[in-house]
Amino acid sequence: MGAGRPRAFDVDEALDRALEVFWRQGYEGTALSDLTAAMGISRPSLYAAYGNKEALFRKVLDRYLDGPGGYLRQALLAPTGRAVAEELLRGAIRATTAEGRPRGCLVVQSALATGEDATPVRRHVLAHRRASQAALRERLERARAEGDLPPDADTAALARYLWTTVYGLSVQAAGGAAREDLERVAELALSTWPS
Repeated sequence: MGAGRPRAFDVDEALDRALEVFWRQGYEGTALSDLTAAMGISRPSLYAAYGNKEALFRKVLDRYLDGPGGYLRQALLAPTGRAVAEELLRGAIRATTAEGRPRGCLVVQSALATGEDATPVRRHVLAHRRASQAALRERLERARAEGDLPPDADTAALARYLWTTVYGLSVQAAGGAAREDLERVAELALSTWPS
């Protein structure tokens, strides 16, 4: 069996373009024609390189989480529970308000409004969100075990509180809120941190 014809486009560059479209428009708001136009490829090329729209979105989501949306990974490395919280909130603000990128969060944008056809994507995004919250809770449990949080600290509620704040910051950023205003919200959230 001979080698296939080489692709006439850069797969990673096209994936970055798809990321931007999904980030701006959400999963359901993005049509295949939007993707092929942004990526500079035909529909058959899209299917050959990435599979269907759902498979492409999953690849885009992984790329987002390894790039602009990777602030949780960094936050979990912080030395204290409060530093984890601070890095998570500030990382979310940086990611959702960066110049030259869509505002808001791809994960939040793609899970907010989905119909029945998008149920598999919504479930995938929600599974990611649950895993992120669990990772944060585990890190906060470690902080509690190390004496960095009070022994009675409810780490599950703290993790949920932080993610709820992150998602709210993302929605506010998508609506055009200024970075400075979001920073003030983060400061207020951090002022409630258990000591």
